[in-house]
Amino acid sequence: MLNDKFDNKEKLGFVIAVQGPIVDVKFLKQEYVPDIFNVLTLKNIDGENVVLEVSEHMTGNIARCIAIHSTINLQRNTKVYSTGTSIEIPDGDSMYGRIVNVLGEPIDQKGDIKSDEKFSIRKTDIDSGFKIKGTGSTEFKVLETGIKMIDLLFPMVKGSKNGILGGAALGKSVLTLEIIQHIVKRHQGSCVFAGVGERIREGNELYFELLKHDVLSKTMMVFGQMNEPPGARFGVAMTGITMAETVQRKNQDVLFFVDNIFRFVQAGAEISTLLGRVPSETGYQPTLISEASEFHERIKSSSGAGGSITSVEAVYVPADDLTDPAVVVLFSFLDSVMVLSREMIQLGLYPAIDPLLSSSANLDIDIVGRRHFEIAQEVVKMYQRYEELKRIVLVIGIDELSAADSILYDRAGKLQNFLTQPFFAAEVYTGKKGEYVTIEKTLEGCEKIFSGKMDGRPKDEFYLIGALD
Repeated sequence: MLNDKFDNKEKLGFVIAVQGPIVDVKFLKQEYVPDIFNVLTLKNIDGENVVLEVSEHMTGNIARCIAIHSTINLQRNTKVYSTGTSIEIPDGDSMYGRIVNVLGEPIDQKGDIKSDEKFSIRKTDIDSGFKIKGTGSTEFKVLETGIKMIDLLFPMVKGSKNGILGGAALGKSVLTLEIIQHIVKRHQGSCVFAGVGERIREGNELYFELLKHDVLSKTMMVFGQMNEPPGARFGVAMTGITMAETVQRKNQDVLFFVDNIFRFVQAGAEISTLLGRVPSETGYQPTLISEASEFHERIKSSSGAGGSITSVEAVYVPADDLTDPAVVVLFSFLDSVMVLSREMIQLGLYPAIDPLLSSSANLDIDIVGRRHFEIAQEVVKMYQRYEELKRIVLVIGIDELSAADSILYDRAGKLQNFLTQPFFAAEVYTGKKGEYVTIEKTLEGCEKIFSGKMDGRPKDEFYLIGALD
């Protein structure tokens, strides 16, 4: 990529300062300074390529850049070359079964990716995808995940944005992997997985899990992990959504998984601080909302008759604080918010989604039908009453409840256990074979518990099972 004999002065600059992952590059004239988001390349003293992305223009013909690679061993006055383009990645068709980095370069040791077409990860013209009533289809298509709790209370609709929120060690990654495995296998869809700022171990485990469950051939992966500079962790989310768009533009539906979108915001905060921007009142970057918007506005159904992008985003919640400003900003973009509860984890209830803290705009009569909607409402009502009765039972004991409350308490406990499920992705932890449960079977099971047909059976029989037979 670099050429020591490069003599085009318009594209030649020199390193004048390095502050961590921020590099200042001086050019001979103001008109030679590359545009924002353009890529610059140079070599460190070990001969390794380092890629920079222009972030700001400074006075004195200086481009302030964010490093995508480590800036260790960079020297002052090193020659820097402008490529004249932004970061571009290969076409999606060539990346199935492959793992790439933020630059679209393979990191799976399977050789080069051959592609005739390349796409920039930065978009300046974002089409809203908005349809005026009567000009296009408004049909909602529910994607069955086979996970009882999600299908019942947080139905996944094609083209929607779904968030899985939770603190550390609450099962976000396991739940994400289970959804990938179920939907890609059942619906034969394409899948893009973006590992944003998470552990290297998790990426390795994901690859071999997808290989084991035979869904790797329909999956493409991009990673910008914890050990990489903030420029890579920030840019990898944009690379992921661009990969999804390259599939969508061929009139195909694509599932886009992000683990973890909070790390994208966190990387943006690190970059903002290093660039010397004054933080907002809450300590995050002043551009928090615009950065989250730039990413989420690209997740949409095509305004034409094309494909759709359906996202499932894991959101890390710092210290289990749902009022954290970054988490609150991400809330506003999501159609479904599934909040994982530490209390439910301690009770051994998996998936640990708290129905009372969570919500879904897709749980609507027009989308799921009247029967499904009414059963879901009854489930939430029963959960609310169960929480109230649990506090009473702790004080006075179960024998002091009225006959009606005693029956409801018993049924709600069975319902709570019934909505747990053994996962294929967690067989090694639970020792139980994973189960896929259809929406119809889930609804039937809930109806049997409501109607009292299961009153004679002990609560333990409902724990970590599939359909209710």
